[in-house]
Amino acid sequence: MARALMIQGAGSDVGKSLIVAGLARAFTRRGLRVLPFKPQNMSNNAAVTVDGGEIGRAQALQALAAGVEPHTDMNPVLLKPETDVGAQVVVHGKRIATARARDYATMKPSLMGAVLESFERLKARADLVLVEGAGSPAEVNLRKADIANMGFARKAEVPVVLVGDIDRGGVIAQLVGIKTVIDTDDAAMIQGFVINKFRGDPTLFDDGYKLIEQKTAWRGLGVLPWFPRAGELPAEDALGLRDARKPGQCKIACLALSRIANFDDLDPLRLEAAVDLVMVRPGEAIPGDVRLVIIPGSKSTRGDLAFLRAQGWHIDLLAHHRRGGHVLGLCGGYQMLGRSVADPDGIEGPAGDTPGLGLLDVNTVMSPQKTLTRVAAVHTATEQPIEAYEIHIGRTDGPDRARPFARLNGEPEGAISRDGHVQGSYLHGLFASDDFRKAYLAELDIPAGDEPYMARVESALDALADHIESHLDVEGLLSLAR
Repeated sequence: MARALMIQGAGSDVGKSLIVAGLARAFTRRGLRVLPFKPQNMSNNAAVTVDGGEIGRAQALQALAAGVEPHTDMNPVLLKPETDVGAQVVVHGKRIATARARDYATMKPSLMGAVLESFERLKARADLVLVEGAGSPAEVNLRKADIANMGFARKAEVPVVLVGDIDRGGVIAQLVGIKTVIDTDDAAMIQGFVINKFRGDPTLFDDGYKLIEQKTAWRGLGVLPWFPRAGELPAEDALGLRDARKPGQCKIACLALSRIANFDDLDPLRLEAAVDLVMVRPGEAIPGDVRLVIIPGSKSTRGDLAFLRAQGWHIDLLAHHRRGGHVLGLCGGYQMLGRSVADPDGIEGPAGDTPGLGLLDVNTVMSPQKTLTRVAAVHTATEQPIEAYEIHIGRTDGPDRARPFARLNGEPEGAISRDGHVQGSYLHGLFASDDFRKAYLAELDIPAGDEPYMARVESALDALADHIESHLDVEGLLSLAR
């Protein structure tokens, strides 16, 4: 049976996911078979697994770092927010319900069995399981039904290392405060701490570091400086969405929808030197000088259609199209481009029918069946291959499907408008296919670089592992695993 170590955070977005990815690469390079695990994740950025389910994108990146295929056991419970108070509940890769936050709180204890089943299966085929927590153990109001942090750590008897984010300020209070507010037996599970995202001279924090050790009796395992190449790796949280502003280059705009999903579709474009990627935020207008506007995936297509209109983006899109600009809708964005989106059974929210943007002559009907599959397609315009995945509900059909975006096993996929300037597709991850990305950008008169996208991601993972090896007590971390 494998040993295991859990990385928890003093708060959200402290860098747990990247630290687990970096450790996975570091320990894999030492010859260990490493598998990542997150009991419960909340994210609309999902990946399709080798066993035909879905997990959080962070665990897929961690699997890549460990050199293994992503599997549903790596993230047995995934919550995909559809509204401010409700989320789709995915267990072992499959949707089982849509629940409001209060209802999910009562459901959680029943999911611990599924979490432990997955964990035991991973332990049976690994040397080391690296576990990532969710949020913070300081959320003691949620402790009773917890399956993501100390509830799991105690049940599975996995030692914990706590990560604090010094870049936000108050890291001493975060760590010492957690020791103060959590249960004594929970605190005993914490064996050490790491300070993350330090900028400047780390010796300036020596006294603070010693104070945390004294106040908590936890072992300090190092101060990790800011990792400048973090932007080259897929971000899991929409809070991590960022521009890649390169003034003077060719602008591509993406709409920052309220329920944006699978936004890592943008990552290969963000890394292109000739692309000035602009995230259009709520309340902002779509710039008038962009060559392409991308409407990304959404966890709530009809809800985000209303959100899009509330920002006035529908007016901007029509003006952009009249000027000869290009529009690409991906998954939910593809559905929005059509004439209507119908949800007769209330799959994503209240039942009803919402008018689309009318830029594609297609209509979408939501249905309970969810498509989850990896695919190999061919782009119709350039004849370039696309390695991608589909993760959506709903069927889309109409006259513009006669001009497909791509072909899957000879069958049409997606749609293109009569003038060729508006395109829609259900294919996620398409821009990671280098030849397709280069050909697609060429059609927009945007030059593409020669470095393969995945080679750049692999290089960044190696650099992250080197960074962690240089600044943390990696042997000490491994010695804590049980």
